[in-house]
Amino acid sequence: MTSKPIADYGLLSDCRTAALVSTAGSVDWLCLPRFDSPSVFGRLLGEQAGFWSITPVAAFTSTRRYLGPTMVLETSFRTGEGAVTLTDALVLGDGNRGHELGAGAPGALLRQVSCREGTVELDVVFVPRPEYGLIRPAVREGSDGLLVRGGAAVLFLSASVPFSMEGDVARARVVMRAGDVLGFALEHASSWEAAPSSWGQEEILRRLADTREGWSSWSVMHQSYTGPWQDLVRLSGRILQALTFFPTGAIVAAPTTSLPEVIGGQRNWDYRYTWVRDASMTLQALWVAACPDEAEKFFRFLATAGSGQLGQGRELQIMYGVGGERDLSERELPHLAGWRSSLPVRVGNGAWRQSQLDVYGELLDAAATLPEYLAEMDTETRGFLADAADAAAARWQSPDQGIWEVRGEPRHYLYSKLMCWVAVDRAISLADLLDAQDRVPRWRDVRDQIAAAIRSRGWSDTANAYTQALGSDELDASALMLSIVGFLPGDDPRMVATIEAIENHLSDGRGLVYRYGGEDGLPGEEGTFLLCTFWLAHALALAGSVQRAREVFEGAAGFATELGLLSEEVAAGSGELLGNFPQAFSHIGLVNAAWAISQAEEKVRGSGDPVPGRERPSP
Repeated sequence: MTSKPIADYGLLSDCRTAALVSTAGSVDWLCLPRFDSPSVFGRLLGEQAGFWSITPVAAFTSTRRYLGPTMVLETSFRTGEGAVTLTDALVLGDGNRGHELGAGAPGALLRQVSCREGTVELDVVFVPRPEYGLIRPAVREGSDGLLVRGGAAVLFLSASVPFSMEGDVARARVVMRAGDVLGFALEHASSWEAAPSSWGQEEILRRLADTREGWSSWSVMHQSYTGPWQDLVRLSGRILQALTFFPTGAIVAAPTTSLPEVIGGQRNWDYRYTWVRDASMTLQALWVAACPDEAEKFFRFLATAGSGQLGQGRELQIMYGVGGERDLSERELPHLAGWRSSLPVRVGNGAWRQSQLDVYGELLDAAATLPEYLAEMDTETRGFLADAADAAAARWQSPDQGIWEVRGEPRHYLYSKLMCWVAVDRAISLADLLDAQDRVPRWRDVRDQIAAAIRSRGWSDTANAYTQALGSDELDASALMLSIVGFLPGDDPRMVATIEAIENHLSDGRGLVYRYGGEDGLPGEEGTFLLCTFWLAHALALAGSVQRAREVFEGAAGFATELGLLSEEVAAGSGELLGNFPQAFSHIGLVNAAWAISQAEEKVRGSGDPVPGRERPSP
């Protein structure tokens, strides 16, 4: 296993899969050809799961950055004798631009080293271990690289330097002098396909430049946010795009599995799937940070993936594989030691069987944010959205596992009721576009019933706040969403009291917010949750406490890595990033909170004008 901090890693993406690269130039996580495919390099979770490192032999320091508005990563190494730059990218399809980002991605990782000054000796170690390290593949040397065969994968590493073989570990020592440039290309194919062809040095150089231009074109076309924290918001938009699976429009919650919420604990889950909740919230965040032109594809994906479920009277599944797969059965990988001995390592996610009623609200809320796209959608997709509102209306009185996917008995979670209210509320406003005017009277009646239940049973006089579940006194940060989704005005006295209760009783000394305070049936104490902290900043802005909102926002954003990446949680005490990485939820929260604060500041200044080019439709 690796003991490196999670924050040590940078993200690469080709909008089909992702890789994590350490500050020492080691690729310790790469799944091919999809986000949820078995790993080829998995040292992040166990030493025997493989890696590919390009590192100076001598002691070094390193710095990193993304090259402009792209996902092309540059790591600069300096030793006592010289300096080299390592450029890494999961290559895009040749000529892919704008909306086509990811269309022709060949499943190839390109790495190029340039010596800027002096002399630097590099150690290149290539240890492929397909299927999470279960396979020790056959590695064969050739005149232009290494051919790797094992299980369902065929890999070809194009290289112009010779490797020595130590079993199935390939190693090369390379001396770089000022002006030298050396490229490597690792391409994947399935075992039944022809082995990938070799890449020449000029082609590696050209495709790296083309990939950089592809990401830049997407950023120029999509990113127009100009409010506070512009760089962070735009970067978050690119991260969210990087977590998108181009062929279907599905958006993964994170590109990793089993990075723990508690070091050495059991809260280790596989996030390489698309949750209806997370993906819907991502579309809304992209509306601020970029431009959600892929919305139609995503809604069509969900309509296809969930086809038949709502029509048969069943609940909408809460999550799917990026190709639309429904069965995401969970299993453990006992041969892996886990990041810092955090066990078990899991693949798959048992939450796919859970009932979580909030998904209907997130889905309809995203649709209401993007009404201009609904008119262009096919009849089946619009019908699916109307059926989702019907499902919320029919099921809102049922208990469920809630937004936090508690693996215990179902309860009547307030957030689930709230989002069922959102589902019917937004469906009413969209009825004409959904061709569902005949359903509006029923939706209005249910909306009033849900609102009455939340107001009467969601409030606790004991806690002086809206709480986790109906009739409960336990606090839950998801109650902050009451104003964010428009159920209550931001300055409603009970909303303000709820904000104060969460600040006083669910926050740590740094102002970071825990998800909830009660027991959840799992051992270990989790860290503070960055999404919840951004919710607090958002709610404070809506309440008119703009300066305090800024302070909370900057406290959370300060935990971003040097590359601007956020994980799911922050460890109590140490402040170390925890959880799967980078985490879409955290970047969603950052984007939406920044937008809310910018709007509140405009209101304080008296103009009331929205951020240029970004006027959010009313809920």
